[in-house]
Amino acid sequence: MPRKLPNYPNTMQDTPLAVPNKIADEEPPLVVREDHPRHLLVREPAYVTPLGAAYAADSLDVLRGLPTGSVNLVVTSPPYALHFKKAYGNVAKDSYINWFLPFAREILRVLAEDGSFVLNIGGSYNKGTPTRSIYHYKLLIALVEEVGFHLSQECFWYNPAKMPVPAEWVTVRRIRIKDSVEYVWWLSKTAWPKASNLKVLKEYSEDMLRLNRNGVRETVRPSGHVIRQSWDKVHAGGAIPANIVEEQLNEADSLLKFGNNSANDEYTMMCKKAGLNIHPARFPAALPSFFIRLLTDANDLVFDPFAGSNTAGAVSEELGRRWIASEQLDEYVQASKFRFRAAIEQPTLF
Repeated sequence: MPRKLPNYPNTMQDTPLAVPNKIADEEPPLVVREDHPRHLLVREPAYVTPLGAAYAADSLDVLRGLPTGSVNLVVTSPPYALHFKKAYGNVAKDSYINWFLPFAREILRVLAEDGSFVLNIGGSYNKGTPTRSIYHYKLLIALVEEVGFHLSQECFWYNPAKMPVPAEWVTVRRIRIKDSVEYVWWLSKTAWPKASNLKVLKEYSEDMLRLNRNGVRETVRPSGHVIRQSWDKVHAGGAIPANIVEEQLNEADSLLKFGNNSANDEYTMMCKKAGLNIHPARFPAALPSFFIRLLTDANDLVFDPFAGSNTAGAVSEELGRRWIASEQLDEYVQASKFRFRAAIEQPTLF
C-alpha cells in the first residue's frame, strides 16, 4: 500500500525560509501577499506557494466558491471518455457532455471578460468497431451553442509517446494507424480574448532567413494569396507558431509536439522514492506553458480544475503567474508538492 507524504505546513506562514548562516526559527515567517489566490476561497488549501494554492477537493465546489470574473485562464485536461476505467476516474461517452457542462458553466462565470478556457481532450474509438467516437466534437458544439463560449481556435497536441491502441485494430489486425494527436480547444468568454503570439514566437527557419536576405519577388500564389515585397522583412523576432502540421508529418515543430512519458523528472523520481502512485496521465509542462505565455500576463490568475500532478500550477509559478489547482484525489495532491520543492520548505522524508 503506497504511503502518504508527511503533513507539510499548509501555509508559508507556518514555514520560515531558510537563510544561510542563521537559524531558521529566528527569521520572520513569509507573509502571504494580499492578492494571493488563497484569499479568493473560504476553504483551506492543501498547500500554498508564494504564488498559488492547491486544493484537495471536488473541482465543481472550488469553482462555485470563486468570485465571478476572477480568473484569467483556465487550462485543464479532464478525464477522457474511455472504455476502460482509470485510477483517476473517467466518465462514459454517453454521459460525458451532461457530466462536463456544469463545470463549463462555472468556468465561463469565473473567467474575466478577456479570459480564455483551454481544454485538452482526447478522442477514442467506438466500442467493438474500428470507428471513432465524435463525443469530443459534440462537447465542443455544446460548449459554444449551449454554454456560450466562443471558439477562438482549435489546436492539436502531437504526443509521440502515445501507445498504438486499440491493439486489436492497430497492432493485431493492422487496419488502423497510431493515434498520436489530441485536441486542444481554445475557447474564450468573448470574441476578443487577451492573447499575443509575440510571446510564443519560434526561431526563424533557414528558408525564412534566406528569403529575408535575398528578398522576395512580388507575386500571386496559385491559391490567390498576394506576396508583397514587404513580406520579406523580419522584424518580429521569430516565426509565428502554427496550430497544426502543414506539409510533412515529420515537421513536428508545426504541431504542439510534447511527450508526457518522462521517467526521470523530479516529480516521478520523488514519487517512486516515497512509494506514492504516479499520476498516469500527466500534462507535459510545455503544453500549459505555451498557452499560459500566449494568453496571460505576469501576475494573472491561472486555474486548473482537474490538476492531477499540478503541472499547470508549477509552470504558472515558474512564469510568474498566480495559480489555483484543484484535484479530488488527495494522494495526487500530496505528491504534487514535489513539483514545488524550491517554493515549499519540506522536512526530510527519508
